[in-house]
Amino acid sequence: MSEIVITLVGGPTALIEIAGLRLLTDPTFDGPGDYRLPHVTLTKTSRPALTPDQVGDVDAVLLSHDQHADNLDHGGRRYLAQAPRVLTTVAGAKRLGGNAEGLAPWGQADLARPDGGRLEVTATPARHGPAGIEPLSGDVIGFVLSVDERPSIYITGDTVWFDGVAEVARRFPAQLVLLFAGAAQTRGPFNLTMNTNDAIETAHAFARAAIVPLHYEGWAHFSQGRGDLEAAFEALGIGPRLRLLEPGIATAIELG
Repeated sequence: MSEIVITLVGGPTALIEIAGLRLLTDPTFDGPGDYRLPHVTLTKTSRPALTPDQVGDVDAVLLSHDQHADNLDHGGRRYLAQAPRVLTTVAGAKRLGGNAEGLAPWGQADLARPDGGRLEVTATPARHGPAGIEPLSGDVIGFVLSVDERPSIYITGDTVWFDGVAEVARRFPAQLVLLFAGAAQTRGPFNLTMNTNDAIETAHAFARAAIVPLHYEGWAHFSQGRGDLEAAFEALGIGPRLRLLEPGIATAIELG
């Protein structure tokens, strides 16, 4: 396996085609609108590039968390029912029921490949904001996808840079990082997802990886966007490692 195809649907939602499997991250398919959560209202500002029918069937959904509408909206919840497997947090699996399977950080699940092999999914730690945010934000995980025991993709989920992400880098030298960016801010002057400094730290930790940002546009609570990421990576001389996707366009990424 030397090529992975990524199609950005919108926000945190991307279709990953790897080793004969089709996987979807955090499904969000609604149009613009408001979502009232217990402590804040989130406002979606753009439509996804693809509908659920255009995405089609997948082998599994990789759901970093279910409690926030910008990672799982109404259309996304309906989409879960057609997925044969949904891998998510332990708490999320209890809430969702049905085909949802809960993974604690460092827990693993296998997906059968068409060629008879296995793709190993490892849940990774994530912290959705500063230390102490957990009672407000709830549990979140990321994912590492490994083919033939080679860690290939790291999907951060909604997290900031912290020692848990550094530990992922020590354990799994992935060649591609899908990084949830945007420096999301909702209730205070702190970030709930990675800002440009966090993205640079992650790129440094995964020194051989291409960095593909997700989840930095389409919602009003993002405080940084595409231009901020481009400027930061260019300023430090690592601009070629940043791969910005065009929504709805399948992009092949070669692995070393």
